Amino acid sequence: MKKISQLHIGFILLLPLALGASYLASCFPSVIENFYTKKIYRFIGQMLSRLTGILPFSLGEIIVISSILLIIVGLISFLRHLTCENLNRPKIIMNYLKVLLLLISFTYFVFIFVWGLNYHRMPLSDIAKIDVRPSSVKELSDLCLVLIERGNGLRDDVLEDERGVMQLPKGKLDMLLRAHLGYTETSKNFSELGGTFGRPKGVIFSKAMSYMGISGIYFPFTAEANVNMDIPDAMLPSTTCHEMAHQRGFAREDEANYIAYLTSTMHPDVDFQYSGVLLALLHSMNALYIHDPESFLKLKSMYSEGLQRDLENLNAYWKKYEGPIERATTKVNDAYLKSNMQEDGVHSYGRMVDLLLAEQRSKQVKY
Repeated sequence: MKKISQLHIGFILLLPLALGASYLASCFPSVIENFYTKKIYRFIGQMLSRLTGILPFSLGEIIVISSILLIIVGLISFLRHLTCENLNRPKIIMNYLKVLLLLISFTYFVFIFVWGLNYHRMPLSDIAKIDVRPSSVKELSDLCLVLIERGNGLRDDVLEDERGVMQLPKGKLDMLLRAHLGYTETSKNFSELGGTFGRPKGVIFSKAMSYMGISGIYFPFTAEANVNMDIPDAMLPSTTCHEMAHQRGFAREDEANYIAYLTSTMHPDVDFQYSGVLLALLHSMNALYIHDPESFLKLKSMYSEGLQRDLENLNAYWKKYEGPIERATTKVNDAYLKSNMQEDGVHSYGRMVDLLLAEQRSKQVKY
């Protein structure tokens, strides 16, 4: 019994150990970049990803569903024990709390050392030498204009369904199989995006993800990039590339969005290029609306009919899933981001625009 108690204490101590490691890592981003991200995670991520990539389905999804079922069974068992008259209720509560704390400690410890320390790597702007600085509203407006012109041009070359909405040329599975091509091309000039990883995977319970307002999710315990296959085709390629950015060790959401844009627009296929530009346009126009509503309305009127239909379809899709589940999930996601020192939480997604503006200034990628 004494050995078991010591083992329990050891597992519980994993939580403060992981929290301490996370805090310490935040003080030394260059150390994390050069020793953890580029060496330790690079090995772990690629090894796990290649192993789970053998499976045609998402192992992460199976683990999540199994965990939910086990939690439900555990809760039922807990309530049943509480109703037994001959049992010591305070002891039962303490035992269950101890088991819960053990699970939380172990899970968080594994999360931090398998992937979570990537939140504390050097900023993408430093790695890629992108000069991010404050920009004028005029610069933001100019960026939106460039993206609209690119989006309108690319929209002419993509396929449409019977509703006049953008459609993937050979289906969603084919899109997943082609996604790596954008990374292959981009990695020629940005080696951090290279490597051999398992392919992205569609989630079976995609509609459940939509109710939670989630387009995709990276599961670090299996190194799988998981994609909600129910979302409109126009956003599927860039969403896939976003999750693949997490797979390559870019944990911050704003940076993963920029990488999704970059790898999509560098992709040889027009459906990816259009999706990447659409992602950038949405973020840039949202920022412009906040700072200059008049310019926003003027530029919005320049959308082509096809691009406008795609955006209306996207808005209509997500409106169907608005509700308490989506709001609760957003709050959880916000808390998760802040716990990993993304101080703006969900709003940190807006900083993608700063990277786009910096790219436009530096002319690193020709429009």
